[in-house]
Amino acid sequence: MKTKAYRNWLAKGSFYNICGRQIFVIDTNAHNSKKGNGNHSSDGNKPVLCILHGFPTSSFDYWKVIDALSEQFRVIIHDHLGFGFSDKPIDYSYSLIDQTDIALCLWKQLNIESAIILAHDYGTSIATELLARDNVGLCPIKIQQLVLCNGSIHIELAKLRFMQKLLRNRFIGKLVAKISNKSILGKNLRNIYFDQSKISQDEIDTIWAMMTHNNGKEVLARVSRYTFERHTLWYRWIGALKQTPIPIKIVWPENDPIAIAEMARVIEKETKNSKLYWLQDAGHFPMLEVPDSWLSEVISAISNPI
Repeated sequence: MKTKAYRNWLAKGSFYNICGRQIFVIDTNAHNSKKGNGNHSSDGNKPVLCILHGFPTSSFDYWKVIDALSEQFRVIIHDHLGFGFSDKPIDYSYSLIDQTDIALCLWKQLNIESAIILAHDYGTSIATELLARDNVGLCPIKIQQLVLCNGSIHIELAKLRFMQKLLRNRFIGKLVAKISNKSILGKNLRNIYFDQSKISQDEIDTIWAMMTHNNGKEVLARVSRYTFERHTLWYRWIGALKQTPIPIKIVWPENDPIAIAEMARVIEKETKNSKLYWLQDAGHFPMLEVPDSWLSEVISAISNPI
């Protein structure tokens, strides 16, 4: 079912051909907005904020905060390959390395030379791959600062949900994806909120519609295997965090049941130039559950030097 929110979000963005794939992008800069949308003033003089969304959702995670963010930033957010409105090729590995390449190719098309990166969940591994490249002079954009939210970068500390473990299983993952439905999604999303009443049925309907759009169920098992890369590339990505001189702002809910609070403390302790900002009474998707508090902490984190 295509909800009103689904249609409105689709209307906000455009599709870009990136590496031969159609990638859905929202860019609040009027020059890159969808043709016919004249409601935005030019964001050319604003700092660029590139957002990397999480799993298994899409850029829609930011529907409650994008307008407020766009008052201060030129916001660029895309659906990763295999997510949301972007292409979902069936015979594809969905490596986080490839997702990083796609993000960089997109930003190059948009002529982004310097940006603040904000990453949540799945997106934090793309962010650490960017750091790994930057540390050896191979990142083509200047990362002004990095904001990390709820990402199980320290995968050994993560409390993965049972459904996620089933989906990534090589033998039964495809079957689990095939029999999954909106009710199962709703139950799993509610279970990772601090206050389950904060997610509406309309939001669940919209998230499900975006997940299942264009082969979504067929690729879900493959996309879910990204957590294995977090083990395989642990030394590369944790090493990049430890080595980078880039300021790192950590915005984290104390009650996240997946990327637990201890993870945020470890990241702050092992990074050279970081500061931790706690969120109260929020679970794994704070930008949806407590948008005002999340927005306040993110803007404060970006605005204040360490």
